[in-house]
Amino acid sequence: MKILLVNKFFFIKGGAETVYFQERTMLKQAGVQVIDFSMQHEKNIPSDYSDYFISNVDYHQESNLIGGLKTAVNFIHNSRACKKMQALLEKERPDIVHFHNIYHQMTPSLIKVARNFGCKTVLTAHDYKIVCPAYSMLREGKVCDACITGSVFNAFRHKCQGGSASKSLLLSLEATWQYIAQNYQALDVIVSPSAFLRGVLLRTLPDSRIDVIVNGVDDSHPVEDVSDDGYMLYFGRLSHEKGVATLLAAHQKMKNKTPLKIVGNGPLYDELVAQYPEAEFLGYVQQGDALNSLIQRARAVILPSECNENCSMAVLEAMSMGKPVIGSRIGGIPEQIRDGIEGILFEPGNAQDLANAMDTLADCQEKARNMGLQGRRRLSEVYSLNKHMDSLMTLYTELLSSPQPDFRPGSLVLANNSERPLV
Repeated sequence: MKILLVNKFFFIKGGAETVYFQERTMLKQAGVQVIDFSMQHEKNIPSDYSDYFISNVDYHQESNLIGGLKTAVNFIHNSRACKKMQALLEKERPDIVHFHNIYHQMTPSLIKVARNFGCKTVLTAHDYKIVCPAYSMLREGKVCDACITGSVFNAFRHKCQGGSASKSLLLSLEATWQYIAQNYQALDVIVSPSAFLRGVLLRTLPDSRIDVIVNGVDDSHPVEDVSDDGYMLYFGRLSHEKGVATLLAAHQKMKNKTPLKIVGNGPLYDELVAQYPEAEFLGYVQQGDALNSLIQRARAVILPSECNENCSMAVLEAMSMGKPVIGSRIGGIPEQIRDGIEGILFEPGNAQDLANAMDTLADCQEKARNMGLQGRRRLSEVYSLNKHMDSLMTLYTELLSSPQPDFRPGSLVLANNSERPLV
């Protein structure tokens, strides 16, 4: 079996890359020949295929994001990336092309390049980009599905991309092009890491095959190594949608003034540090031993998100170390954490509800320990890396045993057109 893995970043930049490199490593260990296709960057890890990588594109630093016609066209359809990928396909002739985060810099136009070459095609949806031009399904800090129920130009109307009309217009145009080109409909399978995300994607792609394959983490860490120093821990981005302000407000409302450690950086960092001096802000802590040590010694990990999380790696990392999770009842979090079993769920944005949950575990170390151990068992049963790879290999084998379905690029099939007008 020969698999071409495609992701625009070839270094750990976020959760998508964590999953991408986990799969890459385990596929190689299973004897699969893995081919890389990505974007050039100074942080890239070494690859035998780096000569085929496309030139670095950083739209965040472009001063003429929509002012230059070439920039806008490449944002929607990167012809250079298509040519590079075509050359790599001709040289290596993979059986399957598995796409991860390809939006904007590489563009979904690559999907049809692979499909037309005769490869089976898979895309893992790590976020909501397929249904939301701005990725997040958020507007002014609140969950929004206006681009699903209405026009994708709602992203432009509401300036969803950083308050910029020009950037938001480009995102709406890009989403319109995907609607016309039907690149996502050309995929054999879309992999969704949660049942929640699958349901959202089916609202826009009702005729697509979307399989749930949950994320996985290593479950070999011995839970005997963990301890309990009594503090609550948050690690992640400090931004509105992550609910960190709600967490800090809840901490002030606790009856049991348990220490709270905040790991991470983001746009709210300075504001939150000034407003909540009683919390311990540790800033950015690199993944690895330093972060693992903080998780291992916590009473519980808090995930106060006010956005639709998918299959949170933070939850899985906590479970791998036998720690209970207090999480918002939103998105895919309730699939991972069952209320009262592996942790406690609370109403998103409700500081008092969160404070009550934190007090419950602050007052009872034994309850926290039992929930954490149950979480570790659930991890091994559902979210281990081995189970993730078994599911992925089963999918690959099935795809290679089935004939290539007839796909006509000129056809346009999208159900519920009345629900989601083009303009």
